[in-house]
Amino acid sequence: MARILVNLLSFTGTKGGMETYARELYRVMGELGPEHEYIGYGSTEFMTLDHSWFPGRVIDSGVSGENRWIWAFGELFLVAREARRQKADLIHSPMTLGPWRSRVPAIYTMHDMLYFRSPDLMATPFYTKPVQWMEKRASGNASFIITDSQASADDIEFYLDFPADRIVVTPLGATPPASSITPAETRQRDLFLAVGNRLPHKNFAGLVRAWAHIPQDERPRLIVTGSRGDDPLRPIVTELGLEQWVELKSWVSNEELDWLYANASALMVANFSDGYCLPALEAMLMDLPVLMSDIPVYHEVGGDAVGFFDPADPDSIAATVLRACREPEWLAGLAAIGRERVKPVTWTRTARMTLDVFARTLADPRRAKKIR
Repeated sequence: MARILVNLLSFTGTKGGMETYARELYRVMGELGPEHEYIGYGSTEFMTLDHSWFPGRVIDSGVSGENRWIWAFGELFLVAREARRQKADLIHSPMTLGPWRSRVPAIYTMHDMLYFRSPDLMATPFYTKPVQWMEKRASGNASFIITDSQASADDIEFYLDFPADRIVVTPLGATPPASSITPAETRQRDLFLAVGNRLPHKNFAGLVRAWAHIPQDERPRLIVTGSRGDDPLRPIVTELGLEQWVELKSWVSNEELDWLYANASALMVANFSDGYCLPALEAMLMDLPVLMSDIPVYHEVGGDAVGFFDPADPDSIAATVLRACREPEWLAGLAAIGRERVKPVTWTRTARMTLDVFARTLADPRRAKKIR
């Protein structure tokens, strides 16, 4: 049996996809790898959340994941100290960052390299250089780096100068919907959906502006969920006079989100860059057609189950939406292909691949360790 310290300092209830990954991965890890002892090292925010999904005991680090400087100190130094204190055999950091140096072998799941690939699109530019530095330091301490897609693996090799044979792609899973699937013919054909926080690389402003390029007599409704506090999209909606067509929602409940996935005509994903796309997988599980940016990682995720557009061209986005409105049979075809594509996409697969990386590291931790 191995004792594994799981670094959950970044888990605060506000990090979206990375938290979904950690939660769904470890929900099944205990079943598939019961021979291991898992110890969660949680932020103060994490300790207030439901963590019944974690397959082991959880330690309160006393570190706030929302205080960036205290959190950074915790990632760099305290995780390694706790691993020594707990006599752990392995550290897993499932949310990109972690110790810059540790005696205990460490595995990092780095979901993307957006701070390197798209630094101009990060929400807080002054934070970019420190994160780049932390990712560099983490890679120097890593036995292996796990990532979600081959596109991200290529970026990790390029930007971090990390050996390709120590990067393992473990595609993400998708959680089956709680609600029943709505037949295409009963969906609301004039309703399109977009989900996520308002980080600049997600291009929600460009998506909303593209809605103004759709003729009014054919313009469908767009619901955009995921904002917290004052929505930065609201002035754009007002400026363009789109109040009748664009509805901005805050963070919605799981029940409301399920209803939207079950009733919308299509999911819109207009990102400029990404490491993967969980919402697209979840949409395919719901028979919800997906319309996405024409970027390499989304071809990996969606293949021929997706309708692609140029995220930088509002006319391209508008034309794709118009085609979806005018050709419901095209959308139905995308949904059918997506239904087949998503069948092997499970968190069990992701967990098995992750446990294999753990086993490779534990079998020979000194050889696996990358020293710089």
